[in-house]
Amino acid sequence: MKTKFHEYLTLFRKQRGFTQAYMAEKLKISRSTYTNYEAGNRSPDLEGLERIGEILDCSLDELFGRSSVKLSGMIREEASSYYVNVRAPLKRRDRRLAIGTQDFRKLRERGAYYVDKTQMVEEFLESWYDVTLITRPRRFGKTLNMSMLAEFLDCTKSSAELFAGTRISGSYVMEEMNRHPVIFLSFLNVKGDNADRMLDQLGWTLKNEYGRFDSLINDGTLSDNERNKFNHIYECLWPMKDRKELESCLVNGIASLCRILEEYYGKKVYLLLDEYDTPFISANANGYYDEVRGILSEMLTSALKGNTSLERAVLTGIQRVAKENIFSDLNNLIVCTVKDPDYSDCFGFTEEETAGLLEYCGVEFTEEVRTMYDGYLFGENEVYNPWSVSCYAARKKLEPYWVNTSENSIIKDAFAQSGESFAKKYNELIEKGTVDTEMELSVSYYEEPDDSSLWGLLLNAGMVTIQDEMEEGIYKLRIPNYEVREAFQKLTAFYLKVENGHISDMLRSLRTGAIENFAEQYQHILLRLPSYHDLTSENSYHMMLLGMCAFMYRHYEVKSNRETGLGRSDLFLYAKKAELPHMILEFKYTKSESENLENLAQEAIDQIKGKKYDADMEGAVYYIGLAHFGKNVRVKWEKRT
Repeated sequence: MKTKFHEYLTLFRKQRGFTQAYMAEKLKISRSTYTNYEAGNRSPDLEGLERIGEILDCSLDELFGRSSVKLSGMIREEASSYYVNVRAPLKRRDRRLAIGTQDFRKLRERGAYYVDKTQMVEEFLESWYDVTLITRPRRFGKTLNMSMLAEFLDCTKSSAELFAGTRISGSYVMEEMNRHPVIFLSFLNVKGDNADRMLDQLGWTLKNEYGRFDSLINDGTLSDNERNKFNHIYECLWPMKDRKELESCLVNGIASLCRILEEYYGKKVYLLLDEYDTPFISANANGYYDEVRGILSEMLTSALKGNTSLERAVLTGIQRVAKENIFSDLNNLIVCTVKDPDYSDCFGFTEEETAGLLEYCGVEFTEEVRTMYDGYLFGENEVYNPWSVSCYAARKKLEPYWVNTSENSIIKDAFAQSGESFAKKYNELIEKGTVDTEMELSVSYYEEPDDSSLWGLLLNAGMVTIQDEMEEGIYKLRIPNYEVREAFQKLTAFYLKVENGHISDMLRSLRTGAIENFAEQYQHILLRLPSYHDLTSENSYHMMLLGMCAFMYRHYEVKSNRETGLGRSDLFLYAKKAELPHMILEFKYTKSESENLENLAQEAIDQIKGKKYDADMEGAVYYIGLAHFGKNVRVKWEKRT
């Protein structure tokens, strides 16, 4: 007896965003067999029905129209007379997140939760600019968005089902879907510890894109000349080729493919280049920048300048590489940084999107989630870290998940080279969470290594965000959230050339009132400071320990040189929880080797008590005196209960 099974199968499959090809692959049957299921010409056996239910996350009652469950766009018929003998309840699929999936088609075909960013397509197609560079931190959705844009534009694809029900599904731009030749390259993994490895990775990436068009280009449509050019470069990009020949093909590869595709399709080409600056970052971090800068620059210059086969181009990355002549003389270029309004809602999650994702996963949206992952400002939009929110939704554990990769090496190198002026501003940022400073975004740090471009690097890398523009070029920057504060602790440890674990152990001892252990660990850190961190004044020790204590932000409010009682003490730690003691730290320093450090530390405690620095503190308070001579320290303490 014929049933409505085939109609419900089709409706469920479309609602999940799956293609017929995807269903056939999951069922391990041919595409034609599955097509006959939806046409009503064939029916699966019981095992096949159970597998379909698992894939579509529905019961057999729902597949045959016997369930009262309401689904949008579906009209229930009367109960069918088709029955099967099911021995046990079907296992239903849990809610699904595709964390780490950066391929739009794969994500949609798997039926995974998708935070809809398809508005980027409309904004891009409405833009007046031929070349667009969008800079955003790592793990904020650049690669997934570029994959989505490629799926929408690419004339070799059929993407209607992937965009069904999305934000742009009713937009006029849908008429542009799958109508253009597209070159989509991601340099996300184009890196290596030497020039040869990086160039091999670059060759593989370009070769794979050439391979997408191999069967088309060689179908007899093109002239022999153009076909031979294509095949020459394609063969040249395989590994183990001559280095000089590889370099030549890399330099001309993108521009040549544009010209060949224009001739084949009769249309100009859209170029999408994701994480374009990764090779530059890798080369700079690993010391072979001068070996490859010319190749990278010439490749991008030939693709973007004077390329008459190019319709438009979009590039994403962390920062603008300004001095390699890539973007100069481009009259129709826009650079969209995190401070600009363009594409400001296309990367990262808004609060509404974050709330929707957490609700889908059955996780409560609390103030703790906000303070941990919120705080980035893109244009005028406040956004959450999408990677961290997704990991939290999956693991249901509030902890840092965001890990920067390549740019960390640049930040560390920059910290090692920075001088006293940057150190002063950095300490202010760590202590207060904000800093007013000059910042430069038009060049990368390794091109112009000064304080302003270093602050620009920290902004582009997601380590700080803009709170306010004070005047042209001067910004109030702030640490976005608690998660980034923890990342700063590791950078501070690197900056001081000490182990992060030693800092964590020292702060834990201080927090728990194990002052003797704190003293031992503090001495341990001082002894391991390199020579260029020699401490030559009371303020040197004060600022160093202040920078470390600031990382106890979850437990303490840290204040420096605050006026209270009858004077102004060096460092106050105000406990945020009643069960924790307050702390007052007073620093002393001597240049005389003969001076008794024990007595000097006691002087510090007497000063705390005599000037009543604890006047506004209730409950337990530790008075801690620290006396220093070079890298030697004595710590004394008393507890007020």
